[in-house]
Amino acid sequence: MPERTRPTRTPAVVAVLVTGALLTACATTPKPDAPAPGGASGRSAVPVAAGSLGGPGSACALPVSFALAEGWEPEAIEDPEDPEFAALTRQGPATVRCEVDAKPAGNIGYLRVWTAPKGSAARAALEGFVTAEKGSAAASYREVRAGALPATEVTYSVGPKEERAFAVATPKATVIVHLGGLDTAEHRAMLPAYELARTTTKAL
Repeated sequence: MPERTRPTRTPAVVAVLVTGALLTACATTPKPDAPAPGGASGRSAVPVAAGSLGGPGSACALPVSFALAEGWEPEAIEDPEDPEFAALTRQGPATVRCEVDAKPAGNIGYLRVWTAPKGSAARAALEGFVTAEKGSAAASYREVRAGALPATEVTYSVGPKEERAFAVATPKATVIVHLGGLDTAEHRAMLPAYELARTTTKAL
């Protein structure tokens, strides 16, 4: 690969994205005692917010803001439009803008925030996003609320692992917030932080 000048944080960010890809490749089957998704038995109480993302002064400049659970650490993706890294930073119609790492909170996973072009319908953008993920299957879509905003949510699988994401259209762009993790057990353990983000989403 020819040498070229890149933003100083780009290699680190690419390493983070590659790590996420490896986690997907190494996903294991759900633990037998993992709770069923959805409903009271599948989710813990929504945690208390310990910060926010997307607004002025936050780690990532986004078309939306939402609350972060304690210990989750956000980092902006530098130069996501660089075609050299398109395989890591683009999925279907969406480009990744921010990753929120769950490891400091004790989980192996992340929330990633993606944007699709302004004017994209939330469901269409989400469908394109899921379809573009290699190995995705069994997608179930539903209309929900992201804060006070209409949104579309999807639950799907990649191999044996559960995945979840929601999309909301804003005047600036359509935003997709995706929850990923090592395996289904980690995914379910992180659902409260995901729900905190979804229920506190506001357009900026």
